[in-house]
Amino acid sequence: MITNRKSAATLSVAVAALVATTAIAAARDQIRIVGSSTVYPFTTAVAEQFGKSGLGKTPVVESTGTGGGMKLFCAGVGVGHPDMTNASRAIKKGEFEDCQKNGVTDIVEIKVGIDGLVLAQSKGGTPLKLTLEQVFLALAEQVPGADGKLVANPHKNWSDIDKSLPNVKIEVLGPPPTSGTRDSFHELYMEVGAKKIAALKDMQKADAKGFEKLWKSLRKDGAFVEAGENDNVIVQKLEANKNAVGIFGYSFLEENASKLRGASINGVEPDYDTISGGKFPGARPLFFYVKKQHVGVIPGIAEFAAEYVSDKAMSKDGYLARKGLVALPKAEAEKVAAAVKAMKPLTAADVK
Repeated sequence: MITNRKSAATLSVAVAALVATTAIAAARDQIRIVGSSTVYPFTTAVAEQFGKSGLGKTPVVESTGTGGGMKLFCAGVGVGHPDMTNASRAIKKGEFEDCQKNGVTDIVEIKVGIDGLVLAQSKGGTPLKLTLEQVFLALAEQVPGADGKLVANPHKNWSDIDKSLPNVKIEVLGPPPTSGTRDSFHELYMEVGAKKIAALKDMQKADAKGFEKLWKSLRKDGAFVEAGENDNVIVQKLEANKNAVGIFGYSFLEENASKLRGASINGVEPDYDTISGGKFPGARPLFFYVKKQHVGVIPGIAEFAAEYVSDKAMSKDGYLARKGLVALPKAEAEKVAAAVKAMKPLTAADVK
């Protein structure tokens, strides 16, 4: 008898939850998107175009950072959770597993274009021409000392690393750990730079975990400053301090080209062609993830994704290119468009 009462109570709760969810679903007729601050301007442009074209209500787009967006996206299925998330790096294995645990089992990955992760400075400052090794030596928490052993980073000015560099204080403004841009900076700049330093060769082979910790650990003595998720704030700070350097996506550099310049890295200047051709060391793909379980529940999701990967948006002459997005090669763009049409979810094997 007690068991029956418990079963009835459980059934009542389930029915009530279903009724409540159905009511909310009927009320929510607007797509909700979270995620990367780098991808935010592009997704916002697509959202505005989507609204203007009459395909549906203009989606709500929030800049939460890639990591923060993934956390929100993977928290569950239902109208209380975001439908899509922007990312300035691919979804991580741990994030994918969190999604699966929380019932977010059908995730569609969309590569929307290419970005260049740049080191930018005010045009009023002395131009920086850096190598990846020099970037590592400027910002790593520990670096090899004179005897090859690791010491707390002693470099105060850029010229302490190499006399050919400006004799100005190292002050780099960058994103917090929740940002995909921060992850990309570690992998594209710090890891590659560390691997090029002869004194660290033995460590790479003998202590892989220690080596990884080394290139993932940035200075905490003021040389590296966490400036938040809003890249426009970094731009403003660079305008105010001609000797500071900022880390952000190429689109923000292009948007502020009258005030800022990008540092050359390994002799390559950051521009559309060097990023598109993969010559610039900071080139990286940008992504957009769709919760397939929300397709057909929240109106307009499939149509929004189709708009994002359309020629008028994503091609070299599209409106996203005017925002600073570097277009994918034509063959790859066609593959992406076909994948969006099929809405094929990621599998565990697809995620590194």
